Amino acid sequence: MKIFDLEKKLQETGKLAVLCIGDLMLDDFVYGEVSRISPEAPAPVIAVQREEIVIGGAGNVARNISALGAKCIFIGIVGNDEAGAVCRASFRKYRKGIVPDLVSDPSRPTTRKLRFVSEHFSTHLLRADWEEARPATGAVEKGIIDRALKVLPHVDAVVLSDYAKGVLTEKVIRAVIDRAAKLNKPVIVDPKGLDYSIYRGATLITPNRKELGDAAHHPVKTHDQVAAAASKLAKLTGSSAVLVTLSEDGMLLQVKGRKPVHAPAYPVKVRDVSGAGDTVVAVLAVLLALGADFEAAMRAANAAASVAVGKRGTAVVTADELRQRILPPAALATEEKIVRNAKDLDAQLKEWRAQDLRIGFTNGVFDLLHPGHIRVLAQARAACDRLVVGINSDASVRRLNKGSERPLQNEQARAEVLAGLEAVDLVAIFNDDTPLQLIKRIRPKVLVKGSDYHGKKVVGREIVEAAGGDVILVDLVPGHSTTNIVRRSRLVPKR
Repeated sequence: MKIFDLEKKLQETGKLAVLCIGDLMLDDFVYGEVSRISPEAPAPVIAVQREEIVIGGAGNVARNISALGAKCIFIGIVGNDEAGAVCRASFRKYRKGIVPDLVSDPSRPTTRKLRFVSEHFSTHLLRADWEEARPATGAVEKGIIDRALKVLPHVDAVVLSDYAKGVLTEKVIRAVIDRAAKLNKPVIVDPKGLDYSIYRGATLITPNRKELGDAAHHPVKTHDQVAAAASKLAKLTGSSAVLVTLSEDGMLLQVKGRKPVHAPAYPVKVRDVSGAGDTVVAVLAVLLALGADFEAAMRAANAAASVAVGKRGTAVVTADELRQRILPPAALATEEKIVRNAKDLDAQLKEWRAQDLRIGFTNGVFDLLHPGHIRVLAQARAACDRLVVGINSDASVRRLNKGSERPLQNEQARAEVLAGLEAVDLVAIFNDDTPLQLIKRIRPKVLVKGSDYHGKKVVGREIVEAAGGDVILVDLVPGHSTTNIVRRSRLVPKR
């Protein structure tokens, strides 16, 4: 099975375009504190502190797709009212990230949800809705279909975000899924209602536990029951897979012809579940468009959901937030620990000095990491709070007369290996023959070298000791050096 490289693939999201069709809403959150009951009626009085108005519903799917770095073409309905004008204005903030193609329907209001939330407890006190949930007809329905079919050949995936407000009529759904199938575009459906047969032919359907039970007419208390219900729903709709969101129990994926896969929820403090489902379908669409299989897409969506519920309001999840949640620290270290320029180095050093941390430094070529290197790095880190490792650039290595074949690994590869070590806090590549200028910039309190420098001039010693710092020589591991490893490798016969 080919492994999906999430970190590498997320760098390609800027090349993607995803079509999202669904029910647009305006989400209005009013935050404040409740400290008394109204003397006029047995109702809490909220002292308003702030208000946050964002694009919600299917529009939040579009926002999440954009936050992941992909372009979203969004098709929905707005009324000729103030809320509709606010929606149109809000889309302008996203510039090229979201391309709205809105159909005006003067016969209905723009769907708006007003929520009053306790700032301190993140508790929803009251929600007021303005909406008219009825299927689009006539010119409005035709406008949705015409817009969708026009852009379908130019996108990489399709999301149908159904909030049952009227955009996704059976005729719209059928036209989009049938054309997407002919163009081999994946269609992800966030469903509503009881009759899922209208989504027939969709690639992936994402009900929650209750929606699945109602649609499949099947018990869903246990994982086995959920899997059986999902399999039943997949047969009913002819979909390739069904992903069931299970709230605090994570997600369950049922792919046609395979055993179900359960992904436990991440242990997080839940602040607000508003819009978490939108984040899930957005991530699924982007990941499938990038070529991920269903399981890889589910695990990424599960991670993204844990980020979304940790935020207040209708929140989005960025590609960086997704990476940080799903990738192990060692994978993230490559990018976070390697400084590319003097400005980034100075910024990190300033932050450490502000915390009164003891900064250490060591350097070398580190062409082939061996036990001798590990001992030096470990003891160097033990003598300080933060360790900066300087490595010679490729050009510097060649000038050091290490041999025509050296370095065996280029500077980026050597930096990445070092960055993956827990003992190393920062890696800086220097192009000079010695690290003197780098040491002057870092001004370390500890300078560490191998014991082979006994009686030799340690570059930077005067600088460190003049500032009251220490120079430490670490005993080497006998028999271990890159030169010896290279020499021995030449003696091994080739097969």
